[in-house]
Amino acid sequence: MAAELVTLFVCGDVMTGRGVDQILPHPGDPALRERYAGNARDYVRLAERASGPIPRPVSFFWPWGDALPDLDAVAPDVRLINLETAVTSSGDFAAGKSVHYRMSPGNLPSLSAVRPDACALANNHVLDFGRTGLEQTLSALASAGLKAAGAGRDAAQARQPVAVPVPGGGRVLVFSCGEASSGIPRSWAATADRPGVDLLPGSPDAADALIARAAAARRPGDLAVVSIHWGPNWGYGVGDDEVRFARRLIDGGISMVHGHSSHHPRPVEVYRGRLILYGCGDCINDYEGIGGYEQFRDDLRLLYYATVESGTGRLESLRMVPMQARKMRLQHASTADSRWLARVLSRVSQRFGSRIETQADGALILRPDAGA
Repeated sequence: MAAELVTLFVCGDVMTGRGVDQILPHPGDPALRERYAGNARDYVRLAERASGPIPRPVSFFWPWGDALPDLDAVAPDVRLINLETAVTSSGDFAAGKSVHYRMSPGNLPSLSAVRPDACALANNHVLDFGRTGLEQTLSALASAGLKAAGAGRDAAQARQPVAVPVPGGGRVLVFSCGEASSGIPRSWAATADRPGVDLLPGSPDAADALIARAAAARRPGDLAVVSIHWGPNWGYGVGDDEVRFARRLIDGGISMVHGHSSHHPRPVEVYRGRLILYGCGDCINDYEGIGGYEQFRDDLRLLYYATVESGTGRLESLRMVPMQARKMRLQHASTADSRWLARVLSRVSQRFGSRIETQADGALILRPDAGA
């Protein structure tokens, strides 16, 4: 009898704050305290200079663009995003941060538009407006019926997974955590009596602690996904410590590792039959028109659809759909851009035995070594 299959949609950073917030129906206070910008609308002007006028206000569906019909066509069983912005009206700018992201709670329908089953919050922007901002973020998400993992009013809540029921009677347990390597301040770590994020301690035992928590929460037939914010913003290199950490999670029974923080996709690995995404790149943001790092083509984004065996997590297939951000909206990437992405991802994933091929419809398909 064939194993039940579960399809998970994952993506990289969803940054609906700052400039994106300003084009939505209910923009919040645009004030910023950045070296080069004092107003979030400056990022809208940069995008318009690069791609042309953006109608305002846009609909709540606008930032997702062509991604929404693609998601509806695939109909994944689980939708997981890394929400990298505070959802708050707070003006309590976090000290020591050069960049702050916030989205008006009134614009939460722009997140609901993609119908996420879980929002990973353990990242370096969710406390950009202090613990008041985090409290408002948690309350706003809960009021909208959106489930969050990786941040909470104390460490117990921050470490609690989101459990998503899937066909076959099992669940997908989503754990969200972050590393200081992504820019998360140590002071943001949740404790027994302090709100914050699930920040990994940086010790060799951190992976084993995650494994133990997953084992305690798992029921027969469940899958466990670790969504982790780690590493630098730019570059394709994956450190040996990241590789060891991700593989240790898989060795310990984790079904899939969903990495993010980089502004562009990073290598893909299939280890012992299970998927490791070292960095999914950006998905939604306001970076359009900002100069620098053009060689990484951060305007190109990927929607990841991983189909795995229920109960085992063994990867059946990974399909990636290339998108391009224009006018702060996702649109299907050109054939040439899709092929460019396939070549780059194949090159950087070669050390992990992974090859990426382009299909006739422009989607990218993972071809791992037979022994992976």
